[in-house]
Amino acid sequence: MTRICTIAVRGGSKGVPGKNWRTVAGKPLFAHSIAHAVESGLFDAIAVTSDAPEVLNTALSFGATHAVTRPAELASDTAGKVPAIAHAVRTVEAETGLHFDTVVDLDATSPLRLASDVIAAIALLEDNGLESVITACEARRSPYFNLVEVDPTTGRVGVAKQLPEGVLRRQDAPETFDMNASIYVWQRDALEREAKVFFPSTRIYEMPPERSLDIDSEFDFEIVSWLLEKRSS
Repeated sequence: MTRICTIAVRGGSKGVPGKNWRTVAGKPLFAHSIAHAVESGLFDAIAVTSDAPEVLNTALSFGATHAVTRPAELASDTAGKVPAIAHAVRTVEAETGLHFDTVVDLDATSPLRLASDVIAAIALLEDNGLESVITACEARRSPYFNLVEVDPTTGRVGVAKQLPEGVLRRQDAPETFDMNASIYVWQRDALEREAKVFFPSTRIYEMPPERSLDIDSEFDFEIVSWLLEKRSS
């Protein structure tokens, strides 16, 4: 079984400028994801894909085996991440002559995961013949109970998902999850067939809330930095 890990590090960031290479707990943010890939011991290649030369130069020194220059059309504000992952996989396959069986993407802004999460998510996919696995944690707000929408025409407020009988207690609502964007795992040929996340056999690897924070604001950055410093001490 051959496996590749990708870590996508875009040069631009509107919410937190330069967040991907800001120092957190002693190293650039994206380097924590490289460390998780290395620690797992499961990968034949660890590829950082970026449009920022400074990221690519630094990535190799932290343990990445390949630095892939992301084309401009895959690095814009409107470009999706999955096509960039697929491009990185094809690039490394062309460079190495390998054909990977499993593709894993570790989000650069989710440094609280553990290597054991990576190992378990891969096992879930490979042991069950799945097309993809996503990571998520239990949702803090239920669309059946206390996550609401406002009708743009009438201004009426109601829960996002209605059940015929209604829900009186949150504990009685169907189980829902928040995607934490930490780990994505694909069966390689499924990703090549369609560069997307969800397939008929997609399953969730559940992670606890304390390892599911994703940095998307300065507030997130402060919380994650504190948690990483606490963990390292």
